[in-house]
Amino acid sequence: MSVLVNKNSKVIVQGFTGSEGSFHAQQMIEYGTNVVGGVTPGKGGSTHLDKPVFNSVEEAVQKTGADTSIIFVPPAFAADAIMEAADAGIKVIIAITEGIPVADMMKAKPYIKERGATLIGPNCPGVITPGEAKVGIMPGFVFKKGRIGIVSKSGTLTYEAADQVAKAGLGVSTAIGIGGDPIIGTSTKQAVQLLMEDPETDAIVMIGEIGGNYEAEAAKWIRETGNKKPVVGFIAGQTAPPGRRMGHAGAIIGGADDTAAAKMRIMKENGIHVAESPAEIGATMAKALGVDA
Repeated sequence: MSVLVNKNSKVIVQGFTGSEGSFHAQQMIEYGTNVVGGVTPGKGGSTHLDKPVFNSVEEAVQKTGADTSIIFVPPAFAADAIMEAADAGIKVIIAITEGIPVADMMKAKPYIKERGATLIGPNCPGVITPGEAKVGIMPGFVFKKGRIGIVSKSGTLTYEAADQVAKAGLGVSTAIGIGGDPIIGTSTKQAVQLLMEDPETDAIVMIGEIGGNYEAEAAKWIRETGNKKPVVGFIAGQTAPPGRRMGHAGAIIGGADDTAAAKMRIMKENGIHVAESPAEIGATMAKALGVDA
């Protein structure tokens, strides 16, 4: 079992023939991801990267049995693309697009929930199960296969955490970049819960940012459910002046509990091992697991 994506995932790319979709689809294919085709309205019936192109997600699902979609559609049309995927029966939707209007996401989020789909993102690096599937824009070579799950708002820190975990002699089961927009499909707590329930994950790295309450919500849930697996936490933005937000994060700091120091304190109070810097993530995890880094 793995979380969200694996070698059996049948992936389609929405915005397949555009420059971003083409570049990252090629990278995913080279990684070994089972990309079964793509969607670009008006180009159905053609091929691209030796894969079939369809006019709609519904057609792609009917012809390929796709169950996972990654979205590289411009912001003005991306929410419609998300809802189209859910309508067609796609169960895992990964939206890379940055800058989708908040009003559009307010419609899309409940729409896909009603249809039983899981949305990762928008404005995220995607999901990777090392050695099986990379559905996103992350550099695959950084992620070594192992049994540590990663949940992160930040794409860059997802890669840094994976590198530090590898340097500690450990590896990654699944890494989930949840995205930093104001409205995202999967919260920190929900992503952590997926990894807590995954038998192939022994421990979790949880990376957050200043602003919002996702990390506090996740930390309290971890304590309430009995800290079943060791969790290492890190909060980005420790040197930010009060009232600032992360460059891509949607949530403006709203009070004392939104600072990095407050979030780190809340994590410690709820039994989470806190790394003071990204460079300490691997060593902190090794210590939490009782192994030599």
